[in-house]
Amino acid sequence: MNIEPSAAQVAQFRDLIAGRLGLQFDETKLGNLARVLARHGGRDHAAYLAALAVEHAPFEALHRLAVDLTVTETYFYRNCEQIQAFAEVAMPACQLAREGLPVRVLSAGCASGEEPYTLAIAARETIGLGAGSVQIRAVDANPAMLAKAGAARYSVWSLREVNPAMRARWFARDGDLYALSDAVRRSVQFEQRNLAREDAELWTPGSYDIVFCRNVLMYFSPEQAQAAVARIADSIAPGGYLFLGHAETLRGLSNDFHLCHTHATFYYRRKSQAGEPAPDMKFSQPAWGGAPFQPLPQGDPAWVNVIARAAQRIDTLAVAMPQADPGQHAPAQPDLHHALSCLHKEQFEQSLDLIEKLPQQHADDPDVLLLKAVSLSQSGALAAAQAICRTLLARDELNAGAHYVLALCHEEEGDNPAALAHYRSAAYLDPGFALARLHIGVLERRMAELDAARRDLAQALLLLQHEDPSRLLLFGGGFPRSALIDLCRAELTALGVSR
Repeated sequence: MNIEPSAAQVAQFRDLIAGRLGLQFDETKLGNLARVLARHGGRDHAAYLAALAVEHAPFEALHRLAVDLTVTETYFYRNCEQIQAFAEVAMPACQLAREGLPVRVLSAGCASGEEPYTLAIAARETIGLGAGSVQIRAVDANPAMLAKAGAARYSVWSLREVNPAMRARWFARDGDLYALSDAVRRSVQFEQRNLAREDAELWTPGSYDIVFCRNVLMYFSPEQAQAAVARIADSIAPGGYLFLGHAETLRGLSNDFHLCHTHATFYYRRKSQAGEPAPDMKFSQPAWGGAPFQPLPQGDPAWVNVIARAAQRIDTLAVAMPQADPGQHAPAQPDLHHALSCLHKEQFEQSLDLIEKLPQQHADDPDVLLLKAVSLSQSGALAAAQAICRTLLARDELNAGAHYVLALCHEEEGDNPAALAHYRSAAYLDPGFALARLHIGVLERRMAELDAARRDLAQALLLLQHEDPSRLLLFGGGFPRSALIDLCRAELTALGVSR
């Protein structure tokens, strides 16, 4: 019978998992970690933890842990919008760049094989792409999942997004399962690899044209995620593509990619060179000619109390990349207390005047520029606000705050498709951005996208209750959390949702 580990041992186990596998677990997962440690540590948890701590510890032990610590449920054509973007945008572009050579694809964290096999099928289903058009390398740390991928036999549940005609083309009935055709299987090479570790052969510079790394970074610690993204970026040829999970972004991790949006999904393209300007993103959203969004006004004196905390560093959506040289000292942070106070009181001219009087060393600080853009947009100087936002996005395309302020400006101008596009970008780049999600839901309702509006407004209501006060102060247009929550509930009520 296994002995229950102590709290200290579970904490040590969590740290070792982060260091050896790159998997990050918060306090809500400690119970599951204790169960996994009890299962693997047997009667001597201290000895097991000591063995894991050794740098040359057997990889088999780490692989067995990966089986129990990661979610392996997947299916064919999962997030089909990304598969369409892969087949209709990334593959043709990379084929052209490769001048007839096979497109090189990596499926990182491939689990039981549904993702890489889907990519192989999608390449063949696309007009003009033959069997030799793509070479797919699929890697995972979980040996049990790789064994299942090699067998290439799947249940009806795994094929639930595959239509009957496609199923008939690429699968043959094998008892209760479906066996994948050998032609597709030959396109994929499976390997056991640890994505959290340095691996010069796996991450050879420029060795891939397209990388899928979906729902992997979400398990990594911030440091491990940044290191993994750096390795991925180096391994992708200039102009190549990266697909992440829907809940994952490169915000705060890398500036080596352009953000792309087609097929109602976001993904990334590797910059050909440093400083390359961002391409125009095409958004196909229905037009709407209604009145601009206006929150319900409501006073809340308690808001004044958050100004001092917010002034220390806005740091809400302008996430700076880590310094290349850790020995360099960051410049002193600008004092934005008075400017934020004026913004809250809707004294926009005073706020702008205070910003202009900041020391010259802070003139190009991203937080200062973002605060200036907000003040300009609130004062009606939309063109000037948009110019600052474009400057911020030229430096960092993943600046969610700049996208949000651009959306406000476009909405005020009546360009609702552009507004919705930038709100969506802000919400994608920062999934916890309550105000962006609220605006999306309001616009969707007024454009009669009712199911989408219900979904986004319900999410906005949850996010608003936990949104950071300093971010509400900066982006809330002077309205308190309570007024924004009331607005969200009113919109949901109008949609027939009781909250």
